[in-house]
Amino acid sequence: MTTRNHCLERDAQDPLAPLRDQFDLPAGVIYLDGNSLGARPKAALARAQQVIAQEWGHDLIRSWNSAGWFELPKRLGNLLAPLIGGVDGEVVVTDTTSINLFKALAAALMMQAHDPVRAGRRVIVTERSNFPTDIYMAQGLTAWLDRGYTLRLIDSPEQLPAAVDADTAVVMLTHVNYRTGYQYDMQATSALAHASGALIVWDLAHSAGAVPVDLNKDGADLAVGCTYKYLNGGPGAPAFIWVPKKLQASFQQPLSGWWGHAAPFAMAPDFQPADGIARALCGTQPIVSLALVECGLDVHRQTTMAAIRAKSLALTDLFIELVEARCAAHPLGLVTPREHAQRGSHVSFTHPHGYAVMQALIARGVIGDYREPAIMRFGFTPLYTSYADVWDAVEILRDILDRQDYNVDAKRDAVT
Repeated sequence: MTTRNHCLERDAQDPLAPLRDQFDLPAGVIYLDGNSLGARPKAALARAQQVIAQEWGHDLIRSWNSAGWFELPKRLGNLLAPLIGGVDGEVVVTDTTSINLFKALAAALMMQAHDPVRAGRRVIVTERSNFPTDIYMAQGLTAWLDRGYTLRLIDSPEQLPAAVDADTAVVMLTHVNYRTGYQYDMQATSALAHASGALIVWDLAHSAGAVPVDLNKDGADLAVGCTYKYLNGGPGAPAFIWVPKKLQASFQQPLSGWWGHAAPFAMAPDFQPADGIARALCGTQPIVSLALVECGLDVHRQTTMAAIRAKSLALTDLFIELVEARCAAHPLGLVTPREHAQRGSHVSFTHPHGYAVMQALIARGVIGDYREPAIMRFGFTPLYTSYADVWDAVEILRDILDRQDYNVDAKRDAVT
């Protein structure tokens, strides 16, 4: 039987444990929501002060050159690329996940429209349970194009093979489902799309920095993701877009802003896309928030995705084991797959009063989050989550459930 002492022993032997000291975690809090917003790297405060006081405050506009502001999206992209199986010149950190998805999806549709064999394809396939913004962006883009494109929604991964056919232009999927934690086999799924002549766009919002991803090896076509979850870039931090070198010449996106121009300071009246990944850029970058992304990436550079994945699986295995053993008397239902190959880095359980129970947990210092329907979601960030955290969180959950110490009439917050 696992005890808290066992968890403390595992923490003492954990090679990632020292990295926890690089994050500013409030006392008395067990933070299990890094899958929604990562904790703050301690270095971020000094970096923000440097950008604001020195680079902006003292050097002013000179910092576009002297502080490397103009090259920052590409430089950060090169730092992030190894975490997702990219190489230098394939990633830029810029804009939001929604905007980057719009670019990627539009570019994929344009590539298909220009292919003489596939030009008539008008179907985009995605999941009904995909993160809503992904579906919304696809709906908005297809309505704006007004060229007969339709969205085909599947209700489970098992339905995907039948849904992808000769009419499919693009398959758009999130690698790790935000609600359930289900993880697709990227290589097999990409091959499935390609076998029918479709392109595939991956959303890595719940993957980047948490699970190993190898976009080039696994045959992805385009990908996007955020930096404020497992990459710890800060609230609303700029997202990223990946375009493989083999597709960059054919990558055309409708948000043709001046930062994506071949010669942005020529101030020419006609748009000419830049060579390479710079053509995925749009407008002037938010330098302060962009600069903070590097602090989270710096922590990742001190370990490997293999080590992160090993601890992620160990933490989530432990959480599932303890919840099912110590809270067995209560109506909890595991939503997240038990199989390692199908599991991301968060675990979801249902409970008839899931929202009320989660609010009680938060009041007791265990911060997770809630998603409809009736799902309590717990994220495990190996860079700073300990095995003792897992034990203590489950003990608080057990106590709340045993005593029914939650308010079923709790008013729902707008965010969590």
